[in-house]
Amino acid sequence: MLNSHNYNPDVLSCLANLSSDEVFTPPQLVNQILDLLPKELWSDKNARFLDPVCKSGVFLREIAKRLMAGLEKQIPNQQKRANHIFNNQLFGIAITELTSLLSRRSVYCSKTANGKYSVCDAFDQPQGNIRFERIEHKWENGRCVFCGASQQEYDRSEELETHAYQLIHTENPEEIFNMKFDVIVGNPPYQLSDGGFGKSATPIYQKFVQQAKKLNPRFLSMIIPSRWFAGGKGLNDFRAEMLNDDHIRKIVDFEDASDVFPGVDIAGGICYFLWVRDSTGPCEVVNMHNDAETVSTRALNEYETFIRHSQAVPIVRKVLAKKEKRMHEQVSSYKPFGLRTFVQPQQTGDITLRWQKGEGPYNRKEITTGIEMIDKWKVISSRSGHDHAGNPGKDGMRRVLSKIDILPPGTICTETYLVIGVYSEETQARNLVAYMQTRFLRFLVSLFMYSHSITKDTYVFVPLLDMSTKWNDEMLYKRYGITDEEIAFIESKIRPMEVKSE
Repeated sequence: MLNSHNYNPDVLSCLANLSSDEVFTPPQLVNQILDLLPKELWSDKNARFLDPVCKSGVFLREIAKRLMAGLEKQIPNQQKRANHIFNNQLFGIAITELTSLLSRRSVYCSKTANGKYSVCDAFDQPQGNIRFERIEHKWENGRCVFCGASQQEYDRSEELETHAYQLIHTENPEEIFNMKFDVIVGNPPYQLSDGGFGKSATPIYQKFVQQAKKLNPRFLSMIIPSRWFAGGKGLNDFRAEMLNDDHIRKIVDFEDASDVFPGVDIAGGICYFLWVRDSTGPCEVVNMHNDAETVSTRALNEYETFIRHSQAVPIVRKVLAKKEKRMHEQVSSYKPFGLRTFVQPQQTGDITLRWQKGEGPYNRKEITTGIEMIDKWKVISSRSGHDHAGNPGKDGMRRVLSKIDILPPGTICTETYLVIGVYSEETQARNLVAYMQTRFLRFLVSLFMYSHSITKDTYVFVPLLDMSTKWNDEMLYKRYGITDEEIAFIESKIRPMEVKSE
């Protein structure tokens, strides 16, 4: 056991995060990412490194350590070696004034690069190569044209941070430093409030990836939320771009973000990737959970969404090989009857409204959407999944679906629910409930669960079957030729669910 007097913790591993949007990167994770890069970089005195989203400076600090060791033979004098590395090889753009000071303190061991205690005596100005410049948003119709931020939220006075990040608030990022970089690494901010209802926010991490690619480095690696795999507001184009980019040679995916960022809750998990300019081919995919890893090499663009678990890919192939219709074709969109979540029952009415707190009367004449469903049997399910933020439990398992129920003829619902199926006979509705409670169906739905939200597209891999049959897992496994090993994988991911209407 370490003697408490000799234990010298790395302060950057102890920092509390500013928010779940601006997450400090632990040194251990930084070094896992740097280990992906070719070893010869650490002895290349001409290689240039950029962190365009400096928070604590940990990326540049750890790179400096490696270069100090790797260049020792070429530049034996320690001070000359440090001067060369810090002046010619390491560059950063801080995301706020506060993080610029923190980054310089971490990298130069001084809050100013030219200070008395700076490890580099080659700078004649305080910023060194870690820059921060206050940037203003460019407003148009209440939003920033570069990042989509809400003018109401971020049009601020000079004493407050604008959160207009320099890398993504320009059409020409190459003009920031006017030089080529061999390596770009970083952990960008993940989202900004967009001024929508409640805590509505727009992802922005994809913009940092896209801008970094414009700089055309030899290597690019960033830590970003995994929600781009299948979800995320406004991420469809980015997802297509990433899945069709065969320069992405490795993705390391953590289902539970707290495995790398203790105490941070990021829906859908976190990942980092390695993009290599001069290399193409299939991608090595590493899925991590509770220190266990699964590795495979595959093309990223087999489907329009990215299947996180490699073991799930052959299962999906077998299902889709049947060329059956799929359930997303019949699942309703939001507001199946045109009623928002907050709509409540009326004093009187000739039909029944199911809302989040129960049931009550409603006037049929006021319904203009979904009229054809009113007098049929309907299977509904909550729009929110059962599992917190769509994440599995510590055991890696999920229940996936929350409330499932049957609405008899004459009953409607608010947008709290999706209508999963509509039938003339009660038996068919009950059989759909049984189907939805199978591990097989919920496993296929879980492949799209990168948040707590469920949409009709979440059912895109689920086959649409004849509901005159009451399906169970054994029948489904047999129908699709699921092997014992694949069954074991499905059942290691999905918890049992009671076979009854809840």
